[in-house]
Amino acid sequence: MPIHGFQTLTLLDYPGYTAATVFLGGCNFRCPFCQNAGLVLHPEKEPVIAEEDVLAFLKKRRRVLDGVCITGGEPTLAPKLPSLIRSIKELGYLVKLDTNGTHPAVVRRLAEEKLIDYVAMDIKSSREHYDRLAGSSSEKLLSAVEETAAFLMNGSLDYEFRTTVVRELHEEEDFEKIRDWLAGCKRYYLQAYKDSEHILKPDSYSSYSREELEHFAGILRKKIPLVEIRGID
Repeated sequence: MPIHGFQTLTLLDYPGYTAATVFLGGCNFRCPFCQNAGLVLHPEKEPVIAEEDVLAFLKKRRRVLDGVCITGGEPTLAPKLPSLIRSIKELGYLVKLDTNGTHPAVVRRLAEEKLIDYVAMDIKSSREHYDRLAGSSSEKLLSAVEETAAFLMNGSLDYEFRTTVVRELHEEEDFEKIRDWLAGCKRYYLQAYKDSEHILKPDSYSSYSREELEHFAGILRKKIPLVEIRGID
């Protein structure tokens, strides 16, 4: 299957573990602040890394790396995702899946087959404002997001929810509504928005300050026990 990026070492993407990261192309959202515009809009134009080369590298690094993160784009769109993960698991790695949560059946299948060990699910915003963050107004997609979130919260698979916070797109009320929606979830991360040349709509957005993010975190902590901030000094 097409692999469009491979980071050979990350100390941040898989909490508590050293890992490599595999990037897959294609996405059913068009988040205007997306950091991987090329993978989302034109994956066919992105470089391709042979799957066998990635697996060969991972085989050599089994004593150094603990896990592999699979991200995108949206990985659950890839029909051959289970096959790729099986090959990685056969090498003895933990696998973390990044997802927007719009394919609950895929997440459920991967969990039931014990192909994934950790899920990081993006929560774009409150349900009321999801369409403006995701670039899609489909009620079906939001329903799928809700189903995946409920599956994670009610299951045994380790997971996190996370929101990239954008000054121009998020407001205090969003976090009050997210708190009530996902009350009692295991852990939640607020990620500071960072601009780059790979943003879907560059030069349009900015980050809140640490103090402002801490305020939002305080709102979430009223019903979510573990809330932390990432990506800001």
